[in-house]
Amino acid sequence: MVRRTKPMDVDDGVLLKPMPITPGQKVKIRYQGLLANSGSEEIYLHMGFGDSNKWQQVQDIEMSKGKDGTWEATIELLEDETPTLNMCFRDNAFNWDNNSGANWIYQIHNGRMVQRTLREF
Repeated sequence: MVRRTKPMDVDDGVLLKPMPITPGQKVKIRYQGLLANSGSEEIYLHMGFGDSNKWQQVQDIEMSKGKDGTWEATIELLEDETPTLNMCFRDNAFNWDNNSGANWIYQIHNGRMVQRTLREF
């Protein structure tokens, strides 16, 4: 029997690096959720952009399995990408992990720093 252990840097089964995510950069997505722990032979990142109820540019990306049982994929965000990345995962038998119906939703940072000023009273 193979015992799987959860890597320390994967929180709730999904990890994105770097964070925050910014247009024009490559983002590594690591997954060790329900499907990974169920022994799936293949896992796909199912992703899209925009409103969480109406995904755009939807695509499935095959993930690679690491020696520690974590699945990985790298995506590249376009410079003019919409402000929201939506994702869930499926295996080759079309079993889904959609975060209990909530999917995984990440804001795409515009890359600008917010400058705040202090006012004296």
